[in-house]
Amino acid sequence: MRNSSETSLVKPNRPHFTNIEGLAAMVGHGDSLGVGGHHFARLPIALLRAVARSGVKDLHYVCWAGGLPLELLLEANAVAKIDLCFSSLDIFGLPPRFRAAAEAGAIPVRDWTALAMIQALRAAQQNLPSMPFQLPLGSDMLARVPGASAKPDPVTGTDTGFIPPLRLDTFVVHAQRADESGNVQIIGPRALDFAMAGAARKVLVTVEEIVPVGALRQDGRQSILTRNQVSAIALAPGGAHPASCLPFYVTDYPALSEAFAAKDAALADNLRMPPEGVPEPLQQAAKVSAETVLAMPGLVHGDRKASVDEIIAARIAAELDNESFASAGAVSPLANVAYRLAKATHAPDMIIATMSCGHLDIAPSPMILSLIESLDCETAAAHAGGDDTYSTYYQAGAVTHEIVGAAQVDRRGRVNTIALRKPSGGLIRLPGQGGMADVANMHRDYLLYVPRHSAQSLVEGVEIVSSARGLLTPAEREPMGYRTGKALVFTDLCIFRLDQISRELIVIETMPGTTQPQIRDATGFAVTFDADCREVPLPSSDTLAVLRNRIDPLGLRRLEFVSAKERGALIAEILAADRVMVERCIAAQQRSFTARS
Repeated sequence: MRNSSETSLVKPNRPHFTNIEGLAAMVGHGDSLGVGGHHFARLPIALLRAVARSGVKDLHYVCWAGGLPLELLLEANAVAKIDLCFSSLDIFGLPPRFRAAAEAGAIPVRDWTALAMIQALRAAQQNLPSMPFQLPLGSDMLARVPGASAKPDPVTGTDTGFIPPLRLDTFVVHAQRADESGNVQIIGPRALDFAMAGAARKVLVTVEEIVPVGALRQDGRQSILTRNQVSAIALAPGGAHPASCLPFYVTDYPALSEAFAAKDAALADNLRMPPEGVPEPLQQAAKVSAETVLAMPGLVHGDRKASVDEIIAARIAAELDNESFASAGAVSPLANVAYRLAKATHAPDMIIATMSCGHLDIAPSPMILSLIESLDCETAAAHAGGDDTYSTYYQAGAVTHEIVGAAQVDRRGRVNTIALRKPSGGLIRLPGQGGMADVANMHRDYLLYVPRHSAQSLVEGVEIVSSARGLLTPAEREPMGYRTGKALVFTDLCIFRLDQISRELIVIETMPGTTQPQIRDATGFAVTFDADCREVPLPSSDTLAVLRNRIDPLGLRRLEFVSAKERGALIAEILAADRVMVERCIAAQQRSFTARS
Protein backbone atom coordinates (compact mmCIF):
# COMPACT_ATOMS: atom_id res chain seq x y z
CA MET A 1 0.00 0.00 0.00
CA ARG A 2 1.63 3.25 -1.11
CA ASN A 3 1.42 6.33 1.10
CA SER A 4 0.02 9.67 -0.09
CA SER A 5 3.40 11.10 -1.04
CA GLU A 6 4.09 8.09 -3.26
CA THR A 7 0.77 8.44 -5.12
CA SER A 8 1.29 12.13 -5.93
CA LEU A 9 0.91 12.90 -9.63
CA VAL A 10 3.29 15.87 -9.43
CA LYS A 11 6.35 15.15 -11.59
CA PRO A 12 9.73 16.94 -11.77
CA ASN A 13 10.02 19.93 -14.11
CA ARG A 14 12.56 18.14 -16.26
CA PRO A 15 12.74 14.37 -16.97
CA HIS A 16 16.01 12.54 -16.78
CA PHE A 17 17.46 10.74 -19.80
CA THR A 18 18.44 7.10 -19.51
CA ASN A 19 18.39 3.90 -21.57
CA ILE A 20 15.64 1.31 -22.04
CA GLU A 21 16.90 -0.82 -19.16
CA GLY A 22 16.85 2.27 -16.96
CA LEU A 23 13.22 2.91 -17.86
CA ALA A 24 12.27 -0.73 -17.28
CA ALA A 25 13.85 -0.60 -13.82
CA MET A 26 11.42 2.18 -12.91
CA VAL A 27 8.44 -0.18 -13.32
CA GLY A 28 7.84 -1.66 -9.88
CA HIS A 29 6.28 -4.89 -8.63
CA GLY A 30 2.54 -4.44 -8.26
CA ASP A 31 2.39 -1.24 -10.33
CA SER A 32 -0.80 -0.29 -12.11
CA LEU A 33 0.58 0.03 -15.64
CA GLY A 34 -0.92 1.93 -18.57
CA VAL A 35 0.35 1.50 -22.14
CA GLY A 36 0.25 4.16 -24.85
CA GLY A 37 -0.26 3.95 -28.58
CA HIS A 38 -3.16 2.44 -30.48
CA HIS A 39 -3.70 -0.88 -32.35
CA PHE A 40 -0.33 -1.43 -34.12
CA ALA A 41 0.70 2.24 -33.97
CA ARG A 42 3.36 3.68 -31.61
CA LEU A 43 3.35 0.73 -29.23
CA PRO A 44 6.35 0.83 -26.84
CA ILE A 45 7.47 -2.67 -27.85
CA ALA A 46 11.18 -2.34 -27.01
CA LEU A 47 10.36 -1.01 -23.55
CA LEU A 48 7.72 -3.68 -22.90
CA ARG A 49 10.21 -6.39 -23.88
CA ALA A 50 12.67 -4.89 -21.37
CA VAL A 51 9.96 -4.78 -18.69
CA ALA A 52 9.16 -8.43 -19.40
CA ARG A 53 12.89 -9.32 -19.07
CA SER A 54 13.23 -7.39 -15.81
CA GLY A 55 11.32 -9.99 -13.80
CA VAL A 56 8.71 -7.55 -12.51
CA LYS A 57 5.55 -9.27 -11.27
CA ASP A 58 1.97 -8.62 -10.17
CA LEU A 59 1.34 -5.78 -12.60
CA HIS A 60 -2.16 -4.37 -12.83
CA TYR A 61 -2.61 -3.84 -16.57
CA VAL A 62 -4.91 -0.86 -17.23
CA CYS A 63 -5.58 0.23 -20.79
CA TRP A 64 -8.33 0.76 -23.37
CA ALA A 65 -6.80 -2.10 -25.38
CA GLY A 66 -4.91 -5.27 -24.55
CA GLY A 67 -3.55 -6.72 -27.77
CA LEU A 68 0.16 -7.11 -28.37
CA PRO A 69 1.42 -5.24 -25.26
CA LEU A 70 -0.68 -7.40 -22.96
CA GLU A 71 0.42 -10.58 -24.75
CA LEU A 72 4.08 -9.72 -24.10
CA LEU A 73 3.47 -9.14 -20.40
CA LEU A 74 1.28 -12.24 -20.01
CA GLU A 75 4.00 -14.35 -21.62
CA ALA A 76 6.40 -13.13 -18.92
CA ASN A 77 3.86 -13.96 -16.16
CA ALA A 78 4.08 -10.32 -15.13
CA VAL A 79 0.34 -9.56 -14.88
CA ALA A 80 -1.89 -10.20 -11.87
CA LYS A 81 -5.07 -8.42 -13.01
CA ILE A 82 -6.43 -6.75 -16.11
CA ASP A 83 -8.71 -3.77 -16.68
CA LEU A 84 -9.55 -3.01 -20.32
CA CYS A 85 -12.26 -2.32 -22.88
CA PHE A 86 -11.07 -4.48 -25.75
CA SER A 87 -8.32 -6.91 -26.72
CA SER A 88 -7.52 -7.95 -30.27
CA LEU A 89 -4.58 -8.59 -32.57
CA ASP A 90 -6.34 -6.72 -35.37
CA ILE A 91 -6.43 -8.81 -38.58
CA PHE A 92 -4.71 -11.68 -36.74
CA GLY A 93 -7.70 -12.33 -34.49
CA LEU A 94 -8.05 -12.86 -30.76
CA PRO A 95 -4.91 -12.76 -28.55
CA PRO A 96 -4.26 -16.36 -27.42
CA ARG A 97 -2.63 -15.62 -24.06
CA PHE A 98 -5.36 -13.19 -23.07
CA ARG A 99 -8.03 -15.69 -24.09
CA ALA A 100 -6.37 -18.51 -22.18
CA ALA A 101 -5.97 -16.45 -19.01
CA ALA A 102 -9.54 -15.13 -19.15
CA GLU A 103 -11.15 -18.45 -20.02
CA ALA A 104 -9.30 -20.30 -17.27
CA GLY A 105 -10.02 -17.58 -14.72
CA ALA A 106 -6.28 -17.47 -14.02
CA ILE A 107 -6.23 -13.65 -14.02
CA PRO A 108 -9.18 -11.41 -13.09
CA VAL A 109 -10.40 -9.40 -16.10
CA ARG A 110 -12.64 -6.37 -15.63
CA ASP A 111 -14.36 -4.93 -18.68
CA TRP A 112 -14.87 -1.16 -18.85
CA THR A 113 -16.80 1.05 -21.21
CA ALA A 114 -14.50 3.44 -23.05
CA LEU A 115 -16.23 6.54 -21.70
CA ALA A 116 -16.12 5.32 -18.10
CA MET A 117 -12.38 4.68 -18.42
CA ILE A 118 -11.79 8.08 -20.03
CA GLN A 119 -13.71 9.87 -17.29
CA ALA A 120 -11.98 7.87 -14.55
CA LEU A 121 -8.59 8.85 -15.99
CA ARG A 122 -9.75 12.45 -16.24
CA ALA A 123 -10.83 12.41 -12.59
CA ALA A 124 -7.29 11.39 -11.66
CA GLN A 125 -5.77 13.85 -14.14
CA GLN A 126 -7.88 16.72 -12.77
CA ASN A 127 -7.55 15.69 -9.11
CA LEU A 128 -11.31 15.25 -8.69
CA PRO A 129 -13.14 12.72 -6.48
CA SER A 130 -15.27 11.50 -9.39
CA MET A 131 -16.43 12.34 -12.90
CA PRO A 132 -19.88 12.02 -14.48
CA PHE A 133 -20.54 10.10 -17.68
CA GLN A 134 -23.49 9.22 -19.89
CA LEU A 135 -24.95 5.89 -18.88
CA PRO A 136 -24.59 2.97 -21.33
CA LEU A 137 -28.34 2.42 -21.28
CA GLY A 138 -29.63 -0.92 -22.49
CA SER A 139 -26.40 -2.76 -21.65
CA ASP A 140 -25.15 -4.64 -18.59
CA MET A 141 -21.91 -2.66 -18.53
CA LEU A 142 -22.59 -0.29 -15.64
CA ALA A 143 -22.56 -3.21 -13.21
CA ARG A 144 -19.32 -4.53 -14.72
CA VAL A 145 -17.27 -1.29 -14.50
CA PRO A 146 -15.42 -1.17 -11.16
CA GLY A 147 -16.63 1.64 -8.92
CA ALA A 148 -19.22 2.96 -11.36
CA SER A 149 -22.67 3.92 -10.14
CA ALA A 150 -25.82 5.67 -11.36
CA LYS A 151 -27.09 8.61 -9.32
CA PRO A 152 -29.34 11.62 -9.93
CA ASP A 153 -27.39 14.58 -11.25
CA PRO A 154 -27.30 17.14 -8.39
CA VAL A 155 -28.45 19.97 -10.69
CA THR A 156 -31.08 18.41 -12.98
CA GLY A 157 -31.94 15.17 -11.19
CA THR A 158 -31.25 13.18 -14.40
CA ASP A 159 -29.81 9.71 -13.83
CA THR A 160 -26.10 9.96 -14.57
CA GLY A 161 -23.10 7.68 -14.26
CA PHE A 162 -20.32 8.55 -11.83
CA ILE A 163 -16.85 7.02 -11.70
CA PRO A 164 -14.02 7.46 -9.15
CA PRO A 165 -10.45 8.30 -10.26
CA LEU A 166 -8.42 5.67 -12.09
CA ARG A 167 -4.86 6.38 -11.02
CA LEU A 168 -1.83 4.75 -12.62
CA ASP A 169 1.55 4.14 -11.04
CA THR A 170 3.32 4.03 -14.39
CA PHE A 171 2.48 4.92 -17.98
CA VAL A 172 4.76 3.76 -20.81
CA VAL A 173 4.57 5.24 -24.29
CA HIS A 174 6.58 5.48 -27.50
CA ALA A 175 6.74 8.81 -29.33
CA GLN A 176 8.47 10.29 -32.34
CA ARG A 177 10.81 12.79 -30.74
CA ALA A 178 11.87 14.52 -27.56
CA ASP A 179 13.88 17.69 -27.32
CA GLU A 180 16.89 17.99 -25.05
CA SER A 181 14.83 19.61 -22.31
CA GLY A 182 12.37 16.69 -22.22
CA ASN A 183 9.35 17.87 -24.19
CA VAL A 184 7.87 14.89 -26.07
CA GLN A 185 6.33 15.06 -29.54
CA ILE A 186 3.48 12.79 -30.67
CA ILE A 187 2.52 12.87 -34.36
CA GLY A 188 -0.83 11.49 -35.47
CA PRO A 189 -3.64 10.11 -33.29
CA ARG A 190 -2.73 10.16 -29.63
CA ALA A 191 -5.29 7.57 -28.38
CA LEU A 192 -5.69 8.00 -24.59
CA ASP A 193 -2.05 9.04 -24.13
CA PHE A 194 -2.72 12.47 -22.63
CA ALA A 195 -5.37 11.28 -20.19
CA MET A 196 -3.20 8.36 -19.08
CA ALA A 197 -0.11 10.53 -18.71
CA GLY A 198 -2.11 12.94 -16.57
CA ALA A 199 -3.36 10.09 -14.38
CA ALA A 200 0.08 8.51 -13.88
CA ARG A 201 2.66 8.98 -11.16
CA LYS A 202 5.49 8.09 -13.58
CA VAL A 203 5.52 8.65 -17.35
CA LEU A 204 8.25 6.68 -19.14
CA VAL A 205 8.88 7.50 -22.79
CA THR A 206 10.94 5.96 -25.58
CA VAL A 207 11.57 8.07 -28.67
CA GLU A 208 12.97 7.71 -32.18
CA GLU A 209 15.05 10.88 -31.97
CA ILE A 210 16.30 13.46 -29.48
CA VAL A 211 16.51 16.91 -31.05
CA PRO A 212 17.77 20.34 -29.93
CA VAL A 213 15.50 22.64 -27.95
CA GLY A 214 13.34 24.59 -30.39
CA ALA A 215 13.35 21.94 -33.11
CA LEU A 216 9.86 20.71 -32.22
CA ARG A 217 8.43 24.11 -33.17
CA GLN A 218 9.08 23.31 -36.83
CA ASP A 219 6.57 20.46 -37.08
CA GLY A 220 2.87 20.89 -37.74
CA ARG A 221 -0.09 18.79 -36.57
CA GLN A 222 1.70 17.49 -33.50
CA SER A 223 0.82 17.06 -29.85
CA ILE A 224 3.29 17.81 -27.08
CA LEU A 225 3.68 16.22 -23.68
CA THR A 226 5.49 19.04 -21.91
CA ARG A 227 8.58 18.15 -19.94
CA ASN A 228 6.90 18.57 -16.54
CA GLN A 229 4.53 15.70 -17.46
CA VAL A 230 7.37 13.27 -18.20
CA SER A 231 9.49 11.34 -15.69
CA ALA A 232 12.17 9.75 -17.87
CA ILE A 233 13.09 9.34 -21.55
CA ALA A 234 15.20 6.83 -23.46
CA LEU A 235 16.41 7.07 -27.05
CA ALA A 236 15.16 3.94 -28.82
CA PRO A 237 15.24 4.12 -32.64
CA GLY A 238 12.79 1.51 -33.90
CA GLY A 239 11.34 1.22 -30.40
CA ALA A 240 7.83 0.54 -31.71
CA HIS A 241 8.81 -2.09 -34.31
CA PRO A 242 7.09 -4.27 -35.51
CA ALA A 243 4.32 -1.76 -34.84
CA SER A 244 4.53 1.55 -36.73
CA CYS A 245 5.92 4.94 -35.84
CA LEU A 246 5.17 7.44 -38.57
CA PRO A 247 6.88 9.14 -40.32
CA PHE A 248 9.79 6.78 -39.60
CA TYR A 249 8.38 3.34 -40.49
CA VAL A 250 5.12 1.50 -41.11
CA THR A 251 3.81 -1.64 -39.39
CA ASP A 252 5.77 -4.81 -40.20
CA TYR A 253 2.82 -7.11 -40.90
CA PRO A 254 4.96 -10.02 -42.18
CA ALA A 255 7.00 -9.97 -38.95
CA LEU A 256 3.83 -9.89 -36.87
CA SER A 257 2.33 -12.74 -38.88
CA GLU A 258 5.43 -14.90 -38.35
CA ALA A 259 5.60 -14.06 -34.63
CA PHE A 260 1.97 -14.93 -34.01
CA ALA A 261 2.20 -18.15 -36.03
CA ALA A 262 5.33 -19.44 -34.30
CA LYS A 263 4.58 -22.02 -31.62
CA ASP A 264 8.10 -23.03 -30.58
CA ALA A 265 9.63 -19.66 -29.63
CA ALA A 266 8.74 -16.88 -27.24
CA LEU A 267 6.76 -13.97 -28.67
CA ALA A 268 9.27 -11.53 -27.16
CA ASP A 269 12.10 -13.25 -29.05
CA ASN A 270 10.16 -13.31 -32.30
CA LEU A 271 9.49 -9.58 -32.00
CA ARG A 272 13.17 -8.70 -31.61
CA MET A 273 14.23 -6.06 -34.12
CA PRO A 274 16.78 -7.18 -36.75
CA PRO A 275 20.42 -6.29 -35.90
CA GLU A 276 20.54 -3.82 -38.80
CA GLY A 277 17.51 -1.95 -37.42
CA VAL A 278 14.08 -1.35 -38.89
CA PRO A 279 14.00 -2.95 -42.37
CA GLU A 280 14.56 -0.42 -45.14
CA PRO A 281 11.31 -1.22 -47.02
CA LEU A 282 9.30 -0.24 -43.93
CA GLN A 283 11.11 3.09 -43.80
CA GLN A 284 10.61 3.67 -47.52
CA ALA A 285 6.92 2.81 -47.28
CA ALA A 286 6.47 5.48 -44.59
CA LYS A 287 7.64 8.07 -47.12
CA VAL A 288 5.10 7.13 -49.82
CA SER A 289 2.71 10.05 -50.25
CA ALA A 290 -1.03 9.94 -50.77
CA GLU A 291 -0.49 11.91 -53.98
CA THR A 292 1.67 9.07 -55.35
CA VAL A 293 -0.80 6.35 -54.38
CA LEU A 294 -3.88 8.18 -55.65
CA ALA A 295 -2.16 8.87 -58.98
CA MET A 296 -1.42 5.20 -59.61
CA PRO A 297 -3.76 3.25 -61.90
CA GLY A 298 -6.21 1.00 -60.11
CA LEU A 299 -5.94 -2.75 -60.32
CA VAL A 300 -8.27 -4.73 -62.57
CA HIS A 301 -9.87 -7.67 -60.81
CA GLY A 302 -12.29 -8.59 -63.59
CA ASP A 303 -16.07 -8.66 -63.73
CA ARG A 304 -16.89 -11.78 -61.74
CA LYS A 305 -20.20 -12.07 -59.93
CA ALA A 306 -20.56 -9.93 -56.79
CA SER A 307 -19.69 -11.81 -53.59
CA VAL A 308 -21.68 -11.45 -50.38
CA ASP A 309 -18.99 -9.28 -48.76
CA GLU A 310 -19.15 -6.91 -51.74
CA ILE A 311 -22.96 -6.84 -51.66
CA ILE A 312 -22.97 -5.96 -47.95
CA ALA A 313 -20.23 -3.33 -48.35
CA ALA A 314 -22.15 -1.66 -51.19
CA ARG A 315 -25.43 -1.87 -49.30
CA ILE A 316 -23.92 -0.25 -46.19
CA ALA A 317 -22.35 2.43 -48.40
CA ALA A 318 -25.84 3.20 -49.72
CA GLU A 319 -26.84 4.26 -46.19
CA LEU A 320 -24.33 7.12 -46.35
CA ASP A 321 -24.69 10.52 -47.99
CA ASN A 322 -22.93 13.88 -48.09
CA GLU A 323 -24.19 14.77 -44.60
CA SER A 324 -22.80 11.63 -42.99
CA PHE A 325 -20.06 11.62 -40.34
CA ALA A 326 -18.90 8.00 -40.20
CA SER A 327 -16.42 6.70 -37.65
CA ALA A 328 -14.42 3.48 -38.08
CA GLY A 329 -13.59 1.82 -34.81
CA ALA A 330 -11.03 -0.70 -33.71
CA VAL A 331 -10.98 -3.66 -36.11
CA SER A 332 -13.44 -3.30 -38.95
CA PRO A 333 -12.25 -3.67 -42.56
CA LEU A 334 -15.88 -3.89 -43.72
CA ALA A 335 -16.79 -0.51 -42.22
CA ASN A 336 -13.67 1.09 -43.70
CA VAL A 337 -14.46 -0.30 -47.14
CA ALA A 338 -18.10 0.80 -47.03
CA TYR A 339 -17.22 4.34 -45.92
CA ARG A 340 -14.50 4.81 -48.52
CA LEU A 341 -16.70 3.37 -51.24
CA ALA A 342 -19.45 5.88 -50.43
CA LYS A 343 -17.02 8.80 -50.37
CA ALA A 344 -15.39 7.71 -53.64
CA THR A 345 -18.75 7.41 -55.41
CA HIS A 346 -21.97 9.14 -54.34
CA ALA A 347 -21.02 10.96 -51.10
CA PRO A 348 -17.82 12.93 -51.73
CA ASP A 349 -18.58 15.47 -48.97
CA MET A 350 -19.14 12.99 -46.15
CA ILE A 351 -16.68 12.89 -43.23
CA ILE A 352 -14.78 9.69 -42.48
CA ALA A 353 -12.85 9.29 -39.23
CA THR A 354 -10.53 6.30 -38.76
CA MET A 355 -8.27 5.01 -35.97
CA SER A 356 -11.23 5.33 -33.58
CA CYS A 357 -11.76 8.96 -34.63
CA GLY A 358 -8.05 9.80 -34.37
CA HIS A 359 -7.82 10.59 -38.09
CA LEU A 360 -10.52 13.14 -38.86
CA ASP A 361 -11.93 13.70 -42.36
CA ILE A 362 -9.67 11.44 -44.40
CA ALA A 363 -9.55 11.00 -48.16
CA PRO A 364 -10.88 7.68 -49.54
CA SER A 365 -7.41 6.23 -50.12
CA PRO A 366 -6.98 2.59 -51.19
CA MET A 367 -6.87 0.12 -48.32
CA ILE A 368 -3.30 -1.07 -48.81
CA LEU A 369 -2.58 -2.82 -45.51
CA SER A 370 0.93 -1.46 -44.92
CA LEU A 371 0.10 2.06 -46.12
CA ILE A 372 -3.41 2.68 -44.84
CA GLU A 373 -2.29 4.31 -41.58
CA SER A 374 0.19 6.66 -43.26
CA LEU A 375 -2.29 7.61 -46.01
CA ASP A 376 -5.02 8.37 -43.47
CA CYS A 377 -2.53 10.26 -41.30
CA GLU A 378 -1.46 12.41 -44.24
CA THR A 379 -4.90 13.12 -45.71
CA ALA A 380 -6.73 13.73 -42.41
CA ALA A 381 -7.83 17.30 -41.79
CA ALA A 382 -6.84 16.87 -38.13
CA HIS A 383 -5.55 14.35 -35.62
CA ALA A 384 -7.13 13.80 -32.23
CA GLY A 385 -7.10 11.61 -29.13
CA GLY A 386 -9.75 9.14 -28.06
CA ASP A 387 -10.59 11.17 -24.97
CA ASP A 388 -11.31 14.43 -26.77
CA THR A 389 -13.14 12.76 -29.68
CA TYR A 390 -15.62 11.37 -27.18
CA SER A 391 -16.43 14.78 -25.73
CA THR A 392 -16.27 16.63 -29.06
CA TYR A 393 -18.06 14.17 -31.35
CA TYR A 394 -19.52 11.04 -29.74
CA GLN A 395 -21.11 12.51 -26.62
CA ALA A 396 -22.36 15.49 -28.62
CA GLY A 397 -24.24 13.16 -30.98
CA ALA A 398 -22.29 14.48 -33.98
CA VAL A 399 -21.44 11.07 -35.46
CA THR A 400 -24.14 9.70 -37.74
CA HIS A 401 -22.77 6.20 -38.40
CA GLU A 402 -20.38 3.68 -36.91
CA ILE A 403 -20.66 0.20 -38.39
CA VAL A 404 -19.65 -2.33 -35.73
CA GLY A 405 -19.26 -6.09 -35.83
CA ALA A 406 -21.04 -8.33 -33.35
CA ALA A 407 -20.33 -11.89 -32.28
CA GLN A 408 -23.85 -12.46 -31.01
CA VAL A 409 -27.09 -10.47 -31.38
CA ASP A 410 -30.48 -11.30 -29.90
CA ARG A 411 -34.02 -10.65 -31.10
CA ARG A 412 -34.02 -7.24 -29.35
CA GLY A 413 -30.84 -6.13 -31.09
CA ARG A 414 -28.72 -6.50 -27.97
CA VAL A 415 -25.06 -7.47 -28.48
CA ASN A 416 -22.59 -9.72 -26.71
CA THR A 417 -18.89 -9.28 -27.52
CA ILE A 418 -17.47 -10.23 -24.11
CA ALA A 419 -17.88 -13.98 -23.52
CA LEU A 420 -19.94 -17.01 -24.52
CA ARG A 421 -20.74 -20.05 -22.40
CA LYS A 422 -19.85 -23.40 -23.97
CA PRO A 423 -22.33 -26.28 -23.73
CA SER A 424 -19.74 -27.93 -21.47
CA GLY A 425 -19.90 -24.93 -19.13
CA GLY A 426 -16.56 -23.36 -20.03
CA LEU A 427 -16.09 -19.84 -21.36
CA ILE A 428 -15.20 -18.59 -24.81
CA ARG A 429 -13.64 -15.19 -24.31
CA LEU A 430 -14.44 -12.55 -26.97
CA PRO A 431 -12.53 -9.29 -27.61
CA GLY A 432 -14.76 -7.01 -25.52
CA GLN A 433 -17.05 -4.15 -26.38
CA GLY A 434 -14.47 -1.38 -26.85
CA GLY A 435 -16.68 1.69 -27.01
CA MET A 436 -19.83 0.05 -28.32
CA ALA A 437 -21.80 0.32 -25.08
CA ASP A 438 -21.41 4.11 -25.19
CA VAL A 439 -21.79 4.86 -28.88
CA ALA A 440 -24.73 2.49 -29.46
CA ASN A 441 -26.91 5.27 -28.07
CA MET A 442 -24.85 8.27 -29.14
CA HIS A 443 -24.70 7.76 -32.91
CA ARG A 444 -27.71 8.74 -34.98
CA ASP A 445 -27.79 5.41 -36.85
CA TYR A 446 -27.18 2.11 -35.04
CA LEU A 447 -25.67 -0.29 -37.59
CA LEU A 448 -24.37 -3.76 -36.71
CA TYR A 449 -23.09 -6.57 -38.86
CA VAL A 450 -22.88 -10.31 -38.24
CA PRO A 451 -20.72 -11.78 -41.03
CA ARG A 452 -21.84 -15.38 -40.54
CA HIS A 453 -25.56 -15.73 -39.81
CA SER A 454 -26.29 -18.78 -37.63
CA ALA A 455 -28.48 -19.89 -34.75
CA GLN A 456 -25.42 -19.35 -32.51
CA SER A 457 -24.90 -15.75 -33.64
CA LEU A 458 -28.58 -14.70 -33.84
CA VAL A 459 -30.09 -15.85 -30.55
CA GLU A 460 -33.19 -15.45 -28.43
CA GLY A 461 -31.30 -13.66 -25.67
CA VAL A 462 -27.60 -12.84 -25.29
CA GLU A 463 -25.86 -14.03 -22.13
CA ILE A 464 -24.10 -10.70 -21.53
CA VAL A 465 -25.52 -7.45 -22.93
CA SER A 466 -22.26 -5.69 -23.75
CA SER A 467 -24.06 -3.02 -25.80
CA ALA A 468 -27.56 -2.17 -26.95
CA ARG A 469 -29.69 0.60 -28.38
CA GLY A 470 -31.31 1.39 -25.06
CA LEU A 471 -32.54 4.75 -26.36
CA LEU A 472 -34.50 3.85 -29.49
CA THR A 473 -37.42 6.20 -30.08
CA PRO A 474 -37.35 10.00 -30.63
CA ALA A 475 -39.08 10.48 -27.28
CA GLU A 476 -36.21 8.64 -25.56
CA ARG A 477 -33.39 10.13 -27.59
CA GLU A 478 -34.23 13.81 -28.00
CA PRO A 479 -34.13 14.69 -24.27
CA MET A 480 -30.59 13.27 -24.23
CA GLY A 481 -29.55 15.42 -27.18
CA TYR A 482 -29.28 12.51 -29.63
CA ARG A 483 -30.69 12.37 -33.15
CA THR A 484 -32.87 9.43 -34.14
CA GLY A 485 -31.97 7.38 -37.18
CA LYS A 486 -32.07 3.80 -38.36
CA ALA A 487 -31.24 0.72 -36.32
CA LEU A 488 -30.15 -2.09 -38.65
CA VAL A 489 -28.35 -5.44 -38.45
CA PHE A 490 -26.62 -6.72 -41.61
CA THR A 491 -25.83 -10.42 -42.03
CA ASP A 492 -24.75 -12.57 -44.94
CA LEU A 493 -28.39 -13.73 -45.27
CA CYS A 494 -30.49 -10.63 -44.65
CA ILE A 495 -30.93 -7.17 -43.13
CA PHE A 496 -32.92 -6.68 -39.93
CA ARG A 497 -34.51 -3.46 -38.70
CA LEU A 498 -34.92 -2.89 -34.96
CA ASP A 499 -38.58 -1.90 -34.81
CA GLN A 500 -39.38 1.09 -32.59
CA ILE A 501 -42.77 -0.30 -31.53
CA SER A 502 -42.04 -3.96 -30.85
CA ARG A 503 -38.36 -3.26 -30.07
CA GLU A 504 -37.53 -6.50 -31.87
CA LEU A 505 -35.67 -7.33 -35.07
CA ILE A 506 -37.69 -7.61 -38.29
CA VAL A 507 -36.25 -8.76 -41.62
CA ILE A 508 -36.63 -5.99 -44.19
CA GLU A 509 -34.30 -7.25 -46.95
CA THR A 510 -32.91 -10.62 -47.98
CA MET A 511 -29.59 -11.28 -49.68
CA PRO A 512 -29.84 -12.25 -53.38
CA GLY A 513 -30.87 -15.88 -53.76
CA THR A 514 -31.66 -16.33 -50.05
CA THR A 515 -35.10 -17.65 -49.14
CA GLN A 516 -37.19 -16.91 -46.07
CA PRO A 517 -37.07 -20.55 -44.90
CA GLN A 518 -33.25 -20.42 -45.05
CA ILE A 519 -33.27 -17.39 -42.78
CA ARG A 520 -35.73 -18.98 -40.35
CA ASP A 521 -33.68 -22.17 -40.15
CA ALA A 522 -30.45 -20.24 -39.48
CA THR A 523 -31.86 -17.97 -36.75
CA GLY A 524 -32.13 -18.79 -33.06
CA PHE A 525 -35.41 -16.93 -32.58
CA ALA A 526 -38.75 -16.78 -34.39
CA VAL A 527 -38.23 -14.51 -37.40
CA THR A 528 -40.71 -11.86 -38.51
CA PHE A 529 -40.56 -10.53 -42.07
CA ASP A 530 -41.64 -7.02 -42.98
CA ALA A 531 -44.67 -6.84 -45.28
CA ASP A 532 -42.53 -4.96 -47.82
CA CYS A 533 -39.50 -7.27 -47.47
CA ARG A 534 -37.45 -7.18 -50.65
CA GLU A 535 -34.16 -8.46 -52.02
CA VAL A 536 -30.96 -6.46 -51.54
CA PRO A 537 -30.01 -4.99 -54.94
CA LEU A 538 -26.79 -6.13 -56.54
CA PRO A 539 -24.06 -3.49 -56.80
CA SER A 540 -23.69 -1.88 -60.22
CA SER A 541 -20.68 -2.76 -62.35
CA ASP A 542 -19.29 0.74 -61.77
CA THR A 543 -19.62 0.38 -57.99
CA LEU A 544 -17.94 -3.02 -58.07
CA ALA A 545 -15.09 -1.65 -60.18
CA VAL A 546 -14.42 1.14 -57.66
CA LEU A 547 -14.71 -1.27 -54.73
CA ARG A 548 -12.40 -3.95 -56.16
CA ASN A 549 -9.89 -1.94 -58.10
CA ARG A 550 -9.57 1.32 -56.20
CA ILE A 551 -10.88 1.09 -52.62
CA ASP A 552 -10.06 -2.47 -51.49
CA PRO A 553 -7.57 -3.90 -54.00
CA LEU A 554 -6.30 -6.48 -51.50
CA GLY A 555 -9.77 -7.68 -50.50
CA LEU A 556 -9.33 -6.92 -46.78
CA ARG A 557 -13.13 -7.02 -46.41
CA ARG A 558 -12.96 -10.80 -46.87
CA LEU A 559 -11.29 -11.19 -43.47
CA GLU A 560 -14.67 -10.53 -41.83
CA PHE A 561 -16.35 -13.43 -43.63
CA VAL A 562 -13.96 -16.37 -43.20
CA SER A 563 -13.65 -18.87 -40.39
CA ALA A 564 -10.69 -18.94 -38.03
CA LYS A 565 -9.31 -21.95 -39.94
CA GLU A 566 -9.44 -20.07 -43.25
CA ARG A 567 -8.00 -16.84 -41.87
CA GLY A 568 -4.34 -17.90 -41.93
CA ALA A 569 -4.34 -18.71 -45.64
CA LEU A 570 -6.23 -15.54 -46.49
CA ILE A 571 -3.82 -13.40 -44.45
CA ALA A 572 -0.87 -15.00 -46.30
CA GLU A 573 -2.53 -14.17 -49.62
CA ILE A 574 -3.22 -10.57 -48.52
CA LEU A 575 0.32 -10.05 -47.24
CA ALA A 576 1.80 -11.30 -50.52
CA ALA A 577 -0.43 -8.93 -52.51
CA ASP A 578 0.32 -6.12 -50.06
CA ARG A 579 4.07 -6.55 -50.58
CA VAL A 580 3.65 -6.22 -54.36
CA MET A 581 1.44 -3.14 -53.99
CA VAL A 582 3.86 -1.45 -51.58
CA GLU A 583 6.83 -2.16 -53.86
CA ARG A 584 4.92 -0.57 -56.75
CA CYS A 585 4.15 2.49 -54.62
CA ILE A 586 7.75 2.85 -53.42
CA ALA A 587 9.01 2.63 -57.02
CA ALA A 588 6.46 5.23 -58.14
CA GLN A 589 7.48 7.52 -55.27
CA GLN A 590 11.15 7.20 -56.19
CA ARG A 591 10.39 7.96 -59.87
CA SER A 592 8.43 11.02 -58.82
CA PHE A 593 11.29 12.20 -56.60
CA THR A 594 13.82 11.66 -59.39
CA ALA A 595 11.67 13.59 -61.87
CA ARG A 596 11.35 16.54 -59.47
CA SER A 597 15.10 16.53 -58.81
